[in-house]
Amino acid sequence: MTVHKCLLPLALLALGACEVEPGATTGTDQRFIKELPEGVTAIAAPYQNLQAVVLLPEDNCYWYSHAGPVETTLLPLRTKDGRPICVQKAEEAAPQQ
Repeated sequence: MTVHKCLLPLALLALGACEVEPGATTGTDQRFIKELPEGVTAIAAPYQNLQAVVLLPEDNCYWYSHAGPVETTLLPLRTKDGRPICVQKAEEAAPQQ
């Protein structure tokens, strides 16, 4: 009988680990770009989710939400030949004198 009483708190603790992380991405995430630039959609590989794309300021590259069999995660958006799609920063684009 006491074994069953000990299992209840353990079960609740285990279920608490199933909670979604605060920073986890979902399909309704508001940070996704509503409409991608035409150039990005033209060079993006076809197997990627272009409905859920975000431009991360850390690397200035596009990332898309990939729903795998176990978890949903952000993956780098890639061209048809496998290169990541990034935006050049303004200070890098300006010619140096």
